[in-house]
Amino acid sequence: MIADETELSAPRRKLTGLAAVGLMALLAGVAQSFGRFTYGVLLPAIRDDLGLSNTVAGSLATVNLAAYLIGSLVVAAATSRFRLLAVMRIGMVLAVTGQLLAAVAPSAAALGLGLFMMGLGGALTWIPAPVVASDAMAPGKRAYAIGVLGAGMGLGVVFAGQFAGFVRSTMGDASWRNVYVAQFLIAVVVATAVLLLIGHHQGRPSSKAGIGGFSALRRMRGWVPLVCAFSSFGFLYLLVVAFLTTRLEDDSGWTSAQASFAFTLLGVAMVFGGPVFIAFASRFGPRPTVAFAFAAWAVVTIAILPGWFAPTLAASIAIGLLFAAMPTILTLYVVNNTTTDDYGPSFAAVTLAFGVTQMIAPQLGGYMADATGSFTWVFLLSAALAVVGLGAALRLPGPARPDFAPTPAPALEADWRKINMTYVVTPADVAAH
Repeated sequence: MIADETELSAPRRKLTGLAAVGLMALLAGVAQSFGRFTYGVLLPAIRDDLGLSNTVAGSLATVNLAAYLIGSLVVAAATSRFRLLAVMRIGMVLAVTGQLLAAVAPSAAALGLGLFMMGLGGALTWIPAPVVASDAMAPGKRAYAIGVLGAGMGLGVVFAGQFAGFVRSTMGDASWRNVYVAQFLIAVVVATAVLLLIGHHQGRPSSKAGIGGFSALRRMRGWVPLVCAFSSFGFLYLLVVAFLTTRLEDDSGWTSAQASFAFTLLGVAMVFGGPVFIAFASRFGPRPTVAFAFAAWAVVTIAILPGWFAPTLAASIAIGLLFAAMPTILTLYVVNNTTTDDYGPSFAAVTLAFGVTQMIAPQLGGYMADATGSFTWVFLLSAALAVVGLGAALRLPGPARPDFAPTPAPALEADWRKINMTYVVTPADVAAH
């Protein structure tokens, strides 16, 4: 993050360092994993309990993602007028409210309203979170703070997968609301701690972001391939993550416990995916790292199709690593190439494009499954989109370089002269006079 010297030197928060980043990681799990991915784990149970088709069930996921899209527009406008921390706090309240609505939802329409609140709150929470978290660390460690946020999302997916599998196996499909009840209670605790303990210093926001934040986005290097890469990721990941358990149960004949276990492995891998690939990016650079992630996604997605138990579990682990890696590295690119004023609108604009493809993916995936009677073509489409993302990633600019090589200073022989108890290097030819 490019910031003013005054901002860097000012007090920023009540909780600092790893403690602040850890708490923000838990918030990422609540706002993103609980708000977006729990529905994918519970989809078969909700579909069967409420008597929904795959298309209608996919449409409920689309409601959540449409709300995230709307939230991106809200963030683009709000961060031009309000500080990032204030926007994030409002998002937390909305996300917690959505969990409560889902926990008591008597029908698909009521559940849709809860999913909408979770999507809206997730956008308002997540978009400011990387800067709030990374500013809690020393400049050289801020990239790892973003990786830890991905780990928090992974922990949320692990909890959702394990707890949903336990609830379904012990209480039946009709008990899916209990999962949202537990998540609501956890969300209340985490959100309260963040409200009380997390602060962030930011100067007065700039209003020069443009509609949807795109004026700010266009000031960033490589914004076109970045948008293409983020959009491809938004489309491809939901085709797999939203329908993984359903694919394994319906097409491969897995039990609900086996499918939940595969989803749990995906979530465990997510915990490590962000930090591991941040380390790779530090060594090899962001562009080759994210390009490798897209290429690997195409391979492991196809590896799931036969439904073999051990290879599918291994592929689920790989998907979890890659699922955490791609947005982490792309988000790091935004953080490293924008100013504090431009970050919120820029990332919101990127998320807007990302959200459009997210909104389409579950609806299209559910329709394709109903039309073909299988999720095979859904997963093949995800693999094809990974190839598109690979091309976009390869077009991202490398590290900024000067326009010309600096002229080396001439090597001058120097002597030492003691002046007022300090030592000053003086060129020998000047000293001769």
